[in-house]
Amino acid sequence: MAQRYGGAHSPDVQSSKKGTLRQARPQKGRSRAVFLGLAAVPLLITAFGAGPTGLAFNLIAFASIALAAWLTREGLEAEEAYNARTISRRPAIPRKLFGAILTGAGVGIATFDGGLINGVLYGVIAAALHITAFGFDPMANKTVEGVDEFQTDRVAKAVDEAERHLIAMKTSIATTKDRVLIARVDTFQATAREMFRTVENDPRDLTAARKYLGVYLQGARDATTKYVDLTSRNPNAEAKDDYTALLDDLEGNFTAKTQKLLVNSQDDLSIEIDVLRDRLQREGITPR
Repeated sequence: MAQRYGGAHSPDVQSSKKGTLRQARPQKGRSRAVFLGLAAVPLLITAFGAGPTGLAFNLIAFASIALAAWLTREGLEAEEAYNARTISRRPAIPRKLFGAILTGAGVGIATFDGGLINGVLYGVIAAALHITAFGFDPMANKTVEGVDEFQTDRVAKAVDEAERHLIAMKTSIATTKDRVLIARVDTFQATAREMFRTVENDPRDLTAARKYLGVYLQGARDATTKYVDLTSRNPNAEAKDDYTALLDDLEGNFTAKTQKLLVNSQDDLSIEIDVLRDRLQREGITPR
């Protein structure tokens, strides 16, 4: 349901429970990825007192570990998005795996002055510890039992496109620093993602929901961009009211459509149960 706000002085409005739970749960290990990057800082500090060779090795090691930390964080975010969805394609780039390799390379280069064997051993240990701490990237596409790969791929592509529209909305509205509108967009996005999960659970709903996942969300994204452009030049209370009303209408339509999809799925299940019962009766099998 669309969530109403009490006024201009109530910005900290919470999203719907389902949306909040999906978006607010931090990915395990994200803070460790930050510390991984910080661990490389001493290499940068000591690089300029180690002579030309030491400078080169320390800078390369620092760059490797810093890049590894960034890739690991990106990999954790990709894994979080993968886990939140019922149907999802595996990440195209195994970022955590590359992060482990770069961590090993960085540590190996940083300890190379102790000998080649020591550098290799330290690098292998560092890569192994990285994998132990952060795990591997998802390596398989996530599907629903009984759904063929073609349907799974169609749903995954449609949801990926819809997510890109939502991310663009979030990025645009964040530039306004308007906490009320940012929270309002969060609420709408939680409602939209409930439709995504519904379609993923029953890919047959994709045809009925495609306009919502594509045209409507693209329109919401474009409206957000135009609103931000307008208010960045001249704050406009009327434009804000119109934009909020648009979000209300969109959220109401998304909620109604999601409920309709759920009802249709329940009707389909009832039909399948009735057909199965009739078949059992024709074969002379009756429930005890």
